[in-house]
Amino acid sequence: MRFLALLIWIPAVLAAQDARDIVRRSIDVEWAGVEAARNYTYLERQEERELDGSGKVKHREVHTYDVTLLEGSPYRRLVALNDQPLAPKEQKKEEEKLRQSNAGRSAETEAQKQQRIADWRRKQEKQREPIREIPDAYDLRLLPDEDLGGRAMWVIDAMPKPGYKPKVKSAFFFPKVKMRFWVDRQDYQAVKAEMETLDTISWGGIVARLAKGDRLTFEMARVNDEVWLPKSILIAGSARVMLVKGYRGDIAVSYSNYKKFSADSRVVSVGQ
Repeated sequence: MRFLALLIWIPAVLAAQDARDIVRRSIDVEWAGVEAARNYTYLERQEERELDGSGKVKHREVHTYDVTLLEGSPYRRLVALNDQPLAPKEQKKEEEKLRQSNAGRSAETEAQKQQRIADWRRKQEKQREPIREIPDAYDLRLLPDEDLGGRAMWVIDAMPKPGYKPKVKSAFFFPKVKMRFWVDRQDYQAVKAEMETLDTISWGGIVARLAKGDRLTFEMARVNDEVWLPKSILIAGSARVMLVKGYRGDIAVSYSNYKKFSADSRVVSVGQ
């Protein structure tokens, strides 16, 4: 009976270990993709929709940005509002901001430029800190493989480990979030991730709250058959700010028009 129990138990342990190994390797691959993304320009479209009590859209706002490298670190320029070109006044304002940024960065000493780039990299790494805790913070379980976009995927469920205490402050919400990952079997890239809140999550005491059941979906796309880059982010649910203003709706971010950025490329104003 003990031997039979062992035979039943071993595959479950091995499957869990495989899931952890897959997720750990995927995290390493993801950072390599962040570095490769520095070689691309793209458009970022942010759409916010606020819903009323019956689920109808009562307010919608869309901002589209052109994102590129300017002297070694990203520069985001507003290029459209509500899917329409900027009004002449707004376009002139964006052109002036670009001119000032171009002039300021061009006037930097080499040491100042490297410090700016290093600060940007540190900020990126800080944002990624929670990701590294996922293999330890969650019970990971392999589900049956799936096909996504014509590619074979591992599918991994992630449930918070009871009693787990996050090591970094920015991972404080892990005990209240469940996840599911789709990881490319060839590249070990996490191509899709879904997250759902299991309880109310608060930031900064009373600054902001997310309700139980709020969802986030993140997807990646293969670009130029050389790198995986962000495709879309969708946040759906409700929130409260300062415990006064309630919000129910969704935020959709999409990325498109990826282009390889050459070393001698520069961001210029529309009039140049």
